[in-house]
Amino acid sequence: MAEVAGLFQERDTEIRMIVTGVLAGQHTLLGPPGTGKSARVRELTGRIEAGVYWEILLHKFISPSAIFGPVDLAALTARGEHRQVLDGHATRAHVAFLDEIFKCSAAALNSMLAFLNERIYHPESGGAPIGCPLISAVCASNELAEDDTTAALYDRLLIRMEVDYLSEPGSFEGLLRGAAGVRRPAGRTTVALADVQHAVAVEVPVVDLPDMVIDAVRDLRADLRGREIVSSDRRWVQAVRLLQAAAWLAGRAMVSVDDLAVLVHVLWDSPVHRGTVERVVRGYLSPDDRRLADLGDEVDRIAAELDKLVAAGDAGRLRNWAIDQNTAMATTVKRLGSIRDAADHAQHVYARMLSEALGVSPDKIPMLGGRR
Repeated sequence: MAEVAGLFQERDTEIRMIVTGVLAGQHTLLGPPGTGKSARVRELTGRIEAGVYWEILLHKFISPSAIFGPVDLAALTARGEHRQVLDGHATRAHVAFLDEIFKCSAAALNSMLAFLNERIYHPESGGAPIGCPLISAVCASNELAEDDTTAALYDRLLIRMEVDYLSEPGSFEGLLRGAAGVRRPAGRTTVALADVQHAVAVEVPVVDLPDMVIDAVRDLRADLRGREIVSSDRRWVQAVRLLQAAAWLAGRAMVSVDDLAVLVHVLWDSPVHRGTVERVVRGYLSPDDRRLADLGDEVDRIAAELDKLVAAGDAGRLRNWAIDQNTAMATTVKRLGSIRDAADHAQHVYARMLSEALGVSPDKIPMLGGRR
C-alpha cells in the first residue's frame, strides 16, 4: 500500500479501502471521472502474483457474452456444441475493474448481479452455474444508480468513495512530474494469490468481534435510522466482515471500536448523506467527535426549517420561529466558536513549531483546519 501510495498523490485512504475490500471479499465503487482510478487499481492488484486481473468498459448495449465469454464458434461449427470461451473474461478473474458499472445493459444485469453476489455465472446455453474465482471487484461510475433496475447493483457495492481531485500544490506538482516521466522509483512488493485467498477465506473471518463493538454497531444503526439513513440488513452483515478485514490489516486479532472508521465509506446511499454519516460514525470514535456531530445535526435542523419557512413566505410565522430558536442557535454558535478559537490557537502554535524549530517556509505549512 505504501509503495502504490507513493506513486499516486493523496490516495492513501482510497488505496487502503480497496485493499480492505479485497480482504473482506467485497466490492468498491469509485468516482468521479478523471482521477486515475483504473491506473491505481491496475498498479495495486497487479502485485497479486498469479492473480488474474480483468477490466471492461460497460455500456447500455453490451451483450452478456462480451463480459462472460463468446460462443466457441469452432466447437459449434465442427461438432455442433454450444459452449462459451470463458478464458480471458470475467468468469476467470480474481480481481475485476468494471468501468461505468451503472451502464450495464439490461440483458447482462442479472448475470452481473449473480457474478458480484454469488460468484457464479449461468451459461447462455443453460446447465449448471459456473463458479467464478472473483475475490473483489472495483467499479467506477460518473453517476450513481438512478432507478430500481440499477439499485440492486448499487447495493452490491459495499464500499463507496467519492475521490476528490488533488488539493495540495505539492501533490499537483508530483502529478505533473509523473506526467513528464519524472517519478521516483518504487519497490515492487508482491503477495501470492494463495495467501490472499487464505486471508479472505480463513484468517479474516475468525477475527474476534467483541460485544462492545456489536453494541456500537447496533447503536450506530439506530442513530442513522433516526436520521432516516437506512441500510439493508445485507449491508450491515457485509460491514461486519469489513470491520474484521480492517482489524486484520492493522495486525490485530480483534475488532476495535476505532475500526468503525471504515463505515464512513459504507453507510451512505446519496452523496447528500455522506457528511451526516461521517459525523455520526466519527462520534463513535471519540466523545469530542460525538459532540461535534450533535452540533452539526442541530445546525442542519435549523437550516432546513429556515429554508422551509422562507419559501412559505409567511413573515409573521418566520419571526415567531426565529424568536423560539434564538437561544438554541446562539448556544450552538457559541460552542462552535469556542472550538474554532481553540483550533486557531492550535494552528498558530503548530505553525510556529514548524517554522521556528524546523525551518519550514510559511507557505509550505499545512492548514489542518482548512482555513488560512
